[in-house]
Order: sequence, then C-alpha cells, then structure tokens
Amino acid sequence: MEQQCSSSQRVSLTMSSTNTTEALVIHHKGDLRLDKIPLPALEAGTVRIRPAWGGICGSDMHYFLHGGVGASVLREPMVLGHEVSGVVEAVAPDVTRFHAGEAVAIHPAKPCGTCPECLRGARHLCRNMRFFGSAALLPHTGGGFRREMIVEASQLYALPPGLDVRRASMAEPFSVALHAISRAGNVEGRKILVQGAGPIGALIVAGLKIAGASEIVVTDLHDFPLEIARKLGATATFNTSQAAHEDEYEVVFEATGVISALPTAIARTRKGGTLVQVGIFPPGDIPAPLAQIISRELDYRGTFRFDLEFGEALNLLAKNHWIADGLITHSFPLGHYQDAFTASLDRKTSSKVLLEL
Repeated sequence: MEQQCSSSQRVSLTMSSTNTTEALVIHHKGDLRLDKIPLPALEAGTVRIRPAWGGICGSDMHYFLHGGVGASVLREPMVLGHEVSGVVEAVAPDVTRFHAGEAVAIHPAKPCGTCPECLRGARHLCRNMRFFGSAALLPHTGGGFRREMIVEASQLYALPPGLDVRRASMAEPFSVALHAISRAGNVEGRKILVQGAGPIGALIVAGLKIAGASEIVVTDLHDFPLEIARKLGATATFNTSQAAHEDEYEVVFEATGVISALPTAIARTRKGGTLVQVGIFPPGDIPAPLAQIISRELDYRGTFRFDLEFGEALNLLAKNHWIADGLITHSFPLGHYQDAFTASLDRKTSSKVLLEL
C-alpha cells in the first residue's frame, strides 16, 4: 500500500548522507571492481534507496565474460545489476508515495514515453529505453549493485504484505517469465515444453504451474537445473545430453538462447503450435529451418523484457514463497562478488545467486 510520508521524513533536494557510495563496476571483460562512485543529490521526483539484495543475471555474466551482451558493448565503466530490492532512505519533498524505512522493489526500466512504441502502449519496446546495468546507450545506464542509489519514484513498487526484500529481488526475472507466458496466449490445460532450465526457464515453469498448464516438461543438458525445475512445478524432466527427447508439444518455450537449440525447438512444436523465443541469440544472422515453420504452420513469437507484469510478479511472489525459495541457491556479501560470479557460472551447482548489498 502506498503511504504518505510525513514532513519529518522528507529531505532537502540537495541533502545526501554521503557524496560517494561503493558499487560493483565492470570496466572491461573480466575486470570487475568494487569502486567508490559519486552519489548524486536528490532531485524532484527521486528517492534515495539503500539496496538490500540483487540477483546476478545472465546479462551481468555476459558483461563479465565477454564485455557485452549482443550489440550492447561496454564503452565505459558501468555498475552492474538490475534485479534489485531495497529500503527507502530519503525522499525528495515532492514525493509523497513513499517514506523512509519502506521496503521496495525497483523496476529497472525507464522508457522515454515519447517514441512510437511508448505512444502505442508498448513501453517495454521503447527505442530509447534506459535499463539498469545496460550498455545499450552512451552514457551507459548504471545498475543497482551498490550501497546507495538515487531512483525515480515512478520506478519503485511497495512490497505487498507477506513479501520480504530478499524474495522481492526475484520480481524482475519473474516478470520476464510472466511476459513470455503472456506471449504464448492461454496456457491453461495445455501440454508445454520448456527448453532450458536456467533461472528464466525455471521461472517460466513456476508461472505455467500457477496458470494451470496440464503438463510442463523441461529439458536441459545438466541434472541440477532440472532438479530446480521440478521444485518449481515441472511434471517431467529430461537430460538431453544423455538421450534425445522427441515428443511434440502445443507450446514450446525456447529458453536457452543457444543457436543450435532452435531447430530442436521447432521440431518439438507440434503442427499448428506456438514457439516462444525467450533466450537471446547473439547479434547477426543465424541459420534456422524456416521451411519447417512454414509447412508446419507454427507461430514463432519473440518476447523481450516486460512492463506491467512487475506488479503481478510481486503479488505472486508474496503468495507463493516456494518460487523464490526454490530458485535461490546461493547468496554472498557484496565484497565476495568474485565468489558470487564464480558460483553463477557453474550451472551444475547453482541457479539464482544473490548479492547481499
């Protein structure tokens, strides 16, 4: 519930508890550092947050391993992290929706509001999107792996009853999963395959379970992520490094982003079925058996980020603690970021890894 802050909880626009804060900054491929960075003063419409928890995403690992994600290549140092929850420290005088001490989740996207996509209601496809921890634009948009940060009040969500800040950090990846499910249409009572049991694939499983899918089959190359998928609602799992799985499904979610996995996903989608591409492929052209999409009359649908699903994700996480609890496998203090990234890269032993900020 949004609450009115008292005048004693408001602060001057120029007041800040400190001029700098500690943050996890990627400088180049493989070069992560805890740096002291400037902490801006509050401005109209903004809130100072003390982040509490941040989930390490696949994109964070791509910046670490490769210095970029697809076409988004590092050109300057950047704070990582976009799966973030925290606590309000102070608010600008014109902000009345939040108060100091309130727990919040942070929507990492800031659409421009004026481009054609924003004007037609597709804000998640904004061509000028500012997204936490993204090198898509210059200057880059810093993320939330830091001790303190200034955030626009419009990007904050108060936590619903029953949801703590640790579980709330899963709202961003769960929103991605919920948006992907919405792209598939009605999934109630349907037989569905999720190809890839990383954190997003596993959260798609959880969303499908809540939405009433009758069968949720998951494939992966490793046993551990399949174990996570079973915790989150998979009715059957197959390790395809050991044996091929050749059933067909009404709906298939391709959640690996591996180019060689696309022909398999097409083949596993029954004639007249729907294939939702969740995993992000590298930039450039990739080979694909398009004739099979045509002759089998498949609906091949992309899915990218999310928008209003963020509030839905928070409400579902509040009512279903098993989602976050089943997905989170490790947590590390921010100072142990090297151990955290090492754990995240090991798919045989970890799923979602958190940084305690």
